[in-house]
Amino acid sequence: MKALTRRFFVRPAEQVARELIGTRIEVRSRPGSRVAALITETEAYLGRDDPASHAYRGRLHAGNASIYGAPGTWYVYRSYGIHWCANLVAGPAGSGAAVLLRGVLPLEGVMRMRRRRGRPDLPDRLLANGPGNLTQALAITRALDGWLMWESAALVGRGERDRLGPLRITPRVGITRAADWPLRFVVAPAGGG
Repeated sequence: MKALTRRFFVRPAEQVARELIGTRIEVRSRPGSRVAALITETEAYLGRDDPASHAYRGRLHAGNASIYGAPGTWYVYRSYGIHWCANLVAGPAGSGAAVLLRGVLPLEGVMRMRRRRGRPDLPDRLLANGPGNLTQALAITRALDGWLMWESAALVGRGERDRLGPLRITPRVGITRAADWPLRFVVAPAGGG
C-alpha cells in the first residue's frame, strides 16, 4: 500500500478528517501481526483556538508534545487512564491541530482483531468502533506516538470509499467543551453491513 503524502496532512484538520474517511489503515505491530481496515469515523481538533483540543491556548507538556509535530505525525495518548487514542497531526507544524481516529471497518486480520478485543461475537462493524476499541483491535499503543506516519508501523493510504455509505457530519462526542462543533465525520458500510 502506498501511504498518503505529507501534503495530505498539511491542510486544515477538518478537511483532513473528512478525507481520511474511506482510507485504509494497515498496522504491523510485530512480524506476522498485520491487520487492515477502512477508516469510517474521525473527529477534527483545531489546535490552539479549540477548547476541546489538547493544544488549547498552547498547552505543552511531555504527554502532548507530539500534537505540535510535523503534519502526519502520530499523536497517541491515554484517555481516562484506560485506553489509547490515536490521532494524526494536521495543518502546519506547531499548530496543535490533529484528527482523532474513532472507528474503522476491519478488512484483514479480523480474527486477530477479535482476539485482541476479547470479543469473538461482535459483528465486524462494531469490532473497532470508538477510539479505545479501535486502538485495541489494531494494537496501537503509546509506542506509536511521535512517529511520522510513513515511517511507522501504522500506515494510512488510499482505500475503498465506494464500500462505505454516505458521509454524515455531526458534533463531536465524548467531550464537554465545544461539543456542539460539527467536526465529527462518520459513515457506515454500504448496505448497512
